[in-house]
Amino acid sequence: MARPMSEEKKQRMLTEKMSTLIPAMAVPTIVAQLITTIYNLVDTYFVSTLGTNATAAVGVNASLERAITLIGSLIGAGASSYISRLLGAKRDEDAHRVLSTSFFTGVGLGALLLIFGKLFIRPVVTFLGATPECVEYSMQYANYVLYAAPFMVGSFILNMCLRSEGSATFSMIGIGIGGVLNCFLDPLFIYTFDLGVAGASMATAISKFVSFCILLWPYIQKKSSVRLAISKIKFVAEDVKSVLSIGSTSFFRSAGAVVCSTLINRIGGSYSTSALAALSISNRVMEFPFAIILGFGQGYQPVVGFNWGAKVWERVKKSLDFALKVSVIGGIVIGGLLIIFANPVVHIFNKQADAEVLRIGVYCIRVQSALLFAHAMNSIINMFYAGIGKAKWAMLMSTARQGYLFIPLVFILPPLFGTYGVASVQAAADLISLAISIPLMLKAYRMIKEAAEVG
Repeated sequence: MARPMSEEKKQRMLTEKMSTLIPAMAVPTIVAQLITTIYNLVDTYFVSTLGTNATAAVGVNASLERAITLIGSLIGAGASSYISRLLGAKRDEDAHRVLSTSFFTGVGLGALLLIFGKLFIRPVVTFLGATPECVEYSMQYANYVLYAAPFMVGSFILNMCLRSEGSATFSMIGIGIGGVLNCFLDPLFIYTFDLGVAGASMATAISKFVSFCILLWPYIQKKSSVRLAISKIKFVAEDVKSVLSIGSTSFFRSAGAVVCSTLINRIGGSYSTSALAALSISNRVMEFPFAIILGFGQGYQPVVGFNWGAKVWERVKKSLDFALKVSVIGGIVIGGLLIIFANPVVHIFNKQADAEVLRIGVYCIRVQSALLFAHAMNSIINMFYAGIGKAKWAMLMSTARQGYLFIPLVFILPPLFGTYGVASVQAAADLISLAISIPLMLKAYRMIKEAAEVG
């Protein structure tokens, strides 16, 4: 039998100081995100030794990996938010049902994505922005990543749901081991086995599968608070609505990231393969601070969701206060460091000493880093609304940065400023999105106050 959520975990959620609770929840998530980001950087580093075209292919396949995790975003984010609230409301059996139905549905959809991707692999990588010079490299990389699609989707769902029940540390271990393994497999397959770009792809696929097995282990051993079983699968209208309404915010955010990276790849590649390689490097580097911001937000979300479900309004407010303060200050500090060290960082991945790669890559990192505090604030506001189950406002926030603000800018700035315009689009979207996040932040505080008055 699965154990109900322990009283110790519940009491932590309801009584521990936010200054210790949120970091305790967030640090394992941040570490897991950082390990994933580091192995992406390591992957880019080793592939960059194969030339500019190979480096460009990494950027194309970053879009492919994001596309695969879209399913995980839709189901996993919605299920984890709902499970947190169910556990807060002491509806443990409903939580078992939601997890089981969500997980097996996600893995099945991942398998369909594998089949579709393999059948249309060349059109897929071309659509994602591969230039004629790097299309073969892109296909080699995509080949084995697609085999891992069901496991990537399953890992995403398990990872988020483990955090929803307070098991952030085990979630970190599962993602972390896969990431570390990838760092060792990359040079082995690329150089020792002389597999080139295909070796990097193979290393990624194996690592994703290992992470999946580790994350699945506590459910197989029935050591998790929420039970996973085929017998628990049941499609209930309330569950589907709750999961998809909140999951859609993460889905559209992730879909926006795929659309935006694809547009950037295609527009950057229209200037030159060097421009595409520069954007690939800068985007990989910026995944580092984005991982910290996302990890902190994902650690905060179950805290606010649990306390909202338990109707402890004072703690809901305190959690928002703390999360906003830490995220904005952290964004300013990390952004400043990246602005200072952007040049030497790009040099690490610019193995061909390509002047255009250096020029565009450094500029892209610096302009995004200057607005990192805005990205951090926007992320917390999004996580607040997702955590309490307010899908409409979470959707408005999550689709701003890489959706309805980004897309017009990507067609306005490049014609005006060329490659600098391409590199500035994301930062401009971050700046403008403050006009949405600040009013939503004020609304969040009003909602908490009104809920507390009603009781």
